[in-house]
Amino acid sequence: MKIYMSDIRKANMCSRGTRAFFLAQGWDFQDFLINGLDAEKFIQTGDAMALQVVKVAQNGRKQ
Repeated sequence: MKIYMSDIRKANMCSRGTRAFFLAQGWDFQDFLINGLDAEKFIQTGDAMALQVVKVAQNGRKQ
């Protein structure tokens, strides 16, 4: 499953914080905006907010 900016927004998180998070992880934010990013990468961070985004994305989509 991929995570998109729409999932970040559904989790009530801002793009500014997301951009900072991506920078800290060494991830390409611009590529994410276009292509999304695999949920597993978010999970691997162990970050509580990243895990919340994955949870929101999973609950909002049929598996």
